[in-house]
Amino acid sequence: VRTAGHVVLIDVSFGPPGKGVVRESLAAAGVAPGDVTNVLLTHAHPDHAGGLVDAQGRSAFPKATIRMSANEWAFMQRESDTRAIAEAIRRQVSTFEPGRPILPGITPRALYGHTPGHVMYEIASEGHALLDIGDAAHSSIVSLAKPEWTIQWDSDKAAGVRQREAELERLATSHELIFAPHFPYPGVGRIERSGEGFRFRPELPGGP
Repeated sequence: VRTAGHVVLIDVSFGPPGKGVVRESLAAAGVAPGDVTNVLLTHAHPDHAGGLVDAQGRSAFPKATIRMSANEWAFMQRESDTRAIAEAIRRQVSTFEPGRPILPGITPRALYGHTPGHVMYEIASEGHALLDIGDAAHSSIVSLAKPEWTIQWDSDKAAGVRQREAELERLATSHELIFAPHFPYPGVGRIERSGEGFRFRPELPGGP
């Protein structure tokens, strides 16, 4: 996301340990790691936060401020698979409480449950908005048709279900445009009601 004075990266994939391609993707967009001013995490699972470090375990975005909710930072520091990453980026981390803008046009909203500090981000500009819902839903089919079903990576399964059901109901009413990183590329579209659950209607860039 490019906004006034900032180049913002939301989540960073697995990174070198998991053969992530975030650097290659950034290069394709004409962005070097040193250009990134802010990294925002929806949550600290390795498939979203692993790319915060390079192959040597050093900060991959040394000039960036790294933002996540205060709850998520506490979670990240105590989890065995992210503790070393947390130590490598400690001096760059700035936490927040969801609900207020943290950058021009970018506001985090709490969706605690999948992890203790999981958030989504509303990105707004010139009357348009996009919601990055993070891991509020993993499958574009199963998570929507059966939002009461959980997965093994949900930290608090009951809270995760409550948040998912409430957010899907809200999105099916508001018809807001969303981005879901685990949905099929490009992962952009809208949530609709379908039977007793929901469904995803994808929209290609430049589409209606």
